Amino acid sequence: MATMDHGSPVATVSNSEGRPTSRRGAALSWREAVLLLLLIGATVTVYWPVHRYPFIVLDDQPYVVYNPHITHLNWETVKWSFSAFRGANWFPLTWLSHAVDYHFFSLNAGMHHEVNLLLHLLNAVVLFLVLLQATGYAGRSWMVAALFALHPINVESVVWIAERKNLLSMFFFLLALGAYHTYARRPRLGSYLVVAALFALGLMCKPQVITLPFVLLLWDYWPLERIASRSSLFASRRNGSSEISGHSRNAKSEWRFLVLEKLPLLALSAASGFVTVKAQTAGGTMGGAMNAFSFSARLGNAILAYVRYLGDAVWPAHLAFFYPHPPLAAWQIAGSLALLLALTWLSLRSRNHRYLAVGWLWFLGTLVPMIGLVQVGSQAMADRYAYLPFVGLFLAFCWGVADWAAQWKVAPAWLPAGGLAILLVLSVMTRRQISYWSDDLILWRHTAQITRNNWMAENMIGEDLLREHENDAALLHFRAAISMEPQFAFPYLHIGIYEEEHGHPNEALQKLKQVLEITEPFAAETSHIRSSAFVYMGFAYNQLGDYANRERCMEMAARLQKEP
Repeated sequence: MATMDHGSPVATVSNSEGRPTSRRGAALSWREAVLLLLLIGATVTVYWPVHRYPFIVLDDQPYVVYNPHITHLNWETVKWSFSAFRGANWFPLTWLSHAVDYHFFSLNAGMHHEVNLLLHLLNAVVLFLVLLQATGYAGRSWMVAALFALHPINVESVVWIAERKNLLSMFFFLLALGAYHTYARRPRLGSYLVVAALFALGLMCKPQVITLPFVLLLWDYWPLERIASRSSLFASRRNGSSEISGHSRNAKSEWRFLVLEKLPLLALSAASGFVTVKAQTAGGTMGGAMNAFSFSARLGNAILAYVRYLGDAVWPAHLAFFYPHPPLAAWQIAGSLALLLALTWLSLRSRNHRYLAVGWLWFLGTLVPMIGLVQVGSQAMADRYAYLPFVGLFLAFCWGVADWAAQWKVAPAWLPAGGLAILLVLSVMTRRQISYWSDDLILWRHTAQITRNNWMAENMIGEDLLREHENDAALLHFRAAISMEPQFAFPYLHIGIYEEEHGHPNEALQKLKQVLEITEPFAAETSHIRSSAFVYMGFAYNQLGDYANRERCMEMAARLQKEP
């Protein structure tokens, strides 16, 4: 069974250049239906172990386990979802989806995992159908969807219950892309409003889809071929046979109009960006990160991160839950920038293979909001950020390999055999990556093992060991985290609490004062950490018989706890 078409598509009409026109919503053929069932079966088989997995501590607990706002599915929940900046984010539909899960499954973690798997499966299916509708190529579309479904980079988005927002936003993004095909074939206000509504729903799940207007312009160039102006960056030959390109002779289909028609969608992107910045600022995740890394450091890391993502796309053998910022050498940044510029130049030159420009610019453009130029959090990059951008790489790869095989007249059996071999290797790697998520301690130990100077992993291992009452081992990891990142407050806090509880008030005060010193520049954003520090300083002063300082610390803690 083919995984990438060699030549002619299934159930399409070829145009004058030998390329297929888009489908008109025809029913699936038996071959396409079999491909769809294979996609579903493979995805479920690879991911099935997740139904036995628990919630993890990071984000799963504050999002679901200890979130009182989702325990009831009522109007109050709806109001809270649309007004809350919990977790320094605004994604009301994601909160409502968690509330629905809680309503039906309570804290049965396995069922929450299965809903995530169902959403990932739906995304893979919709991606296949959208590509099939737009291009007519069944095998190539299936291979793109299969790579998306089975690539290990997407394990984090599927197995981490807190990343429901990633899955939901992608679902509406893909539906909007499919609806745009209907609008492009016959532009009408109603069909445009459907695209805008789906886009808005996606933004209310997670703003990662903020680049949809940019992707739609790429989609105009290929596969829809709506852009006809040779003065455009994406100039393409006029095509006289397809229904969509027939519109290209209309003045409204010139590239300027295609940009103008995206303005309402760009307005939605701008509104989402404004709300996101407000939420991140209110939650304190942006200010500290922006001050911790200079713009030159963020820019250098962004350039290097693009290349690191490319490496993970080709060989995803060293994926981690958290990637600390690496030391940056000028030659690394220069080499990475040269590679990115060269690939961009080659993709734009390939006018006869327009999918190369679309796939490459899809990857570059959709990663911009997550690449770290505007730093949110302390990570250098994250696997979950690749969920949408890697579709562009998969597109360029599948269409490129299939065209190359056709050009060199490769035997028809070799292409599907090679595709299935790639998917088998990726499935094995994905299954292994999934296994690391079976337990918090396993996950963070794996992260520490395959990364360097990972202070976050060391701290999280220490916290996990504390929960298992392995205090001495935990302290070793907290001290390791401090040696790797002296400006990270949590290890100081944990050591200070340990010292106070074990009757060493002076040692406790030393560590807890360091917590206050580190967090002072971001006092408003770190009130919960500072509150804990003041509480245990009060306990330490009480041990020393310094009751005046005890009362002062307790008053400060109470004041911070009242702050929103």
